[in-house]
Amino acid sequence: MEIEEYMVSTDQQLVSLSLTGDSLAFEHLFNRYRDSMYQLYVQRTGGNKEDASDLLQETFVKVYLNLHKYNPTYTFGQWVYTIARNTFIDYVRKRRDDLSFDSMPGGYANIPRGTFAPTPEDSIISSQQRAQLDLHLEKLSPRYRRLIELRFFKDYSYEEIAAELGLPLGTVKTQIHRAREQFCRSITDNSDILE
Repeated sequence: MEIEEYMVSTDQQLVSLSLTGDSLAFEHLFNRYRDSMYQLYVQRTGGNKEDASDLLQETFVKVYLNLHKYNPTYTFGQWVYTIARNTFIDYVRKRRDDLSFDSMPGGYANIPRGTFAPTPEDSIISSQQRAQLDLHLEKLSPRYRRLIELRFFKDYSYEEIAAELGLPLGTVKTQIHRAREQFCRSITDNSDILE
């Protein structure tokens, strides 16, 4: 497909192409929403551009991981905004560190049964996406791969990662930022990752 065709494609067309493994289609989706999401994060973080950049990258990693769950009855922009909003809420909660899931009234009891049960189609798509993610992870250096796995797959906090790896907290934050940048770059342009 020619670049011009990507540029005039609808979001839904780009999503469909992305789901078939077309990384250029996902790059165009990312580029369509990148600036507005970044500005939103800059405003909500009080002008903290580093946090805004981290949140933007985290949002689009989540978009990529969950692209198969996108429901075309909503605009893609609404769906991305919902992920961005939820990512920001998670960020605020982690920063305040004053609300744990276990301390919520009712805890797990308020979650309806079957909420987390995937359909057979979700399971197949999820395993296909996991295979694609593994390919992107393999392009990262072992150090960055470990950081991505701890932060995004095992959901460790920055502090937990620092303790696990015996590194200063600032070093962990910087390296996760760099690892996330390389991981996102790998997803969007399939370029070879340099250490």
